[in-house]
Amino acid sequence: MPKNDVRSGPLAGVRVLELASMYAGPTAGRLLRDFGAEIIKVEDPSTGDYARQWVPQKNGVALGFTRLNSGKRSVGIDLRSHEGQEIARNLAQESDVVIESFRPGRLEAWGLGFEELRRTNPGLIMARVSGFGQTGPYSSRPGFGTIAEAMSGFAYINGWPDTPPTAPPFGFADSIAGFAAAFGVTMSLHRRATTGRGELVDVALYEPLLFILGDSILRWTTLQEVTERLGNSTGAASPRGIYKAADGRWVAIAASSQTIALRLFDAMGRNELGSDDRYATNAARLANDASLQAIVRGWIGGRSRDEVLTILDNHEVVAAPVNNAREVSSDPHFIERTLVAFHGDRLGEAVMPGPILRSGDYTGPSYGEAPELGVDTEVVLREVVGLPAERIDALVESGVISPSAASAG
Repeated sequence: MPKNDVRSGPLAGVRVLELASMYAGPTAGRLLRDFGAEIIKVEDPSTGDYARQWVPQKNGVALGFTRLNSGKRSVGIDLRSHEGQEIARNLAQESDVVIESFRPGRLEAWGLGFEELRRTNPGLIMARVSGFGQTGPYSSRPGFGTIAEAMSGFAYINGWPDTPPTAPPFGFADSIAGFAAAFGVTMSLHRRATTGRGELVDVALYEPLLFILGDSILRWTTLQEVTERLGNSTGAASPRGIYKAADGRWVAIAASSQTIALRLFDAMGRNELGSDDRYATNAARLANDASLQAIVRGWIGGRSRDEVLTILDNHEVVAAPVNNAREVSSDPHFIERTLVAFHGDRLGEAVMPGPILRSGDYTGPSYGEAPELGVDTEVVLREVVGLPAERIDALVESGVISPSAASAG
């Protein structure tokens, strides 16, 4: 069996029912699929996951949707209908995990809440991803990643002192929440192997961000100091930052330890800085960060990026180019270890990031375009829950399942 066959993955044999759309929940599904789980993605039979409408697109295919949903099986079911809800219950009964991202209370109103589903499947694990979690005074509020990035404090400290609080230009909070949900699922699978019982995994979009921002919370509650925007500085070590080379390209340097700072001074031909009272220790460098940064900027600004990086590498200074997507895609280290081939009829040949880590000799699955809406409905309902052909035809006729799915099996 080839190493990139999902059947050799550590989660092979785990079936996941994905009742989630947009970003965070599907991210969790993608992570689990990367390591061998079977993902049955339930979508509205008429509109599908709204992420199918995201831009950019090529030949009508949303790139972001494709990245998160490649390799999943799409089943079109109207969960607002009683018949659709019954089908979902049947699918959950045959699944190990349910991932859902509706507002708290919605699934309960449809008879698909955790307590109801576990009555017929005691080993079921449900991962619930919502704006504010299933409990607490804000639990009923809607929430997207932008709200989590704002309320967690991330946007407040992101940017420069003279710029407004800044949200990231990608799904930061959603992605981290997806990682947390996948982590919670794998922990619950491990516990279930011992107890035989499933459990609920409750993820709020903001909580993983709060963990990352924990130092700023601790700083306030111990020192009553509010962390402010510092640009490329951390306020904890100097010199650190992103610097422009003579050819207009950028270099990142993290001289975050005493030995690296001294090696940087040596690389710049400025050994005397190490014995200068203003720069001899990290505390002194932080107190005189502006003048030190000007020295570093001046040295880098007189050389090309390649020259700077060669000198710094020779002196074992922690530094790297500030890559754009074109440079990431052509980097030999990323090509060998991280990027994977993508094959699609409409998107063509491309590469994209593969699994987030290595697990034994398993190198991950193959990747292609995401499934068409409802393309797997008939085969999943027939093979997983045992619906006969005449019942499937009736469900198609009534609009409960995708009309295109019955001919796709």
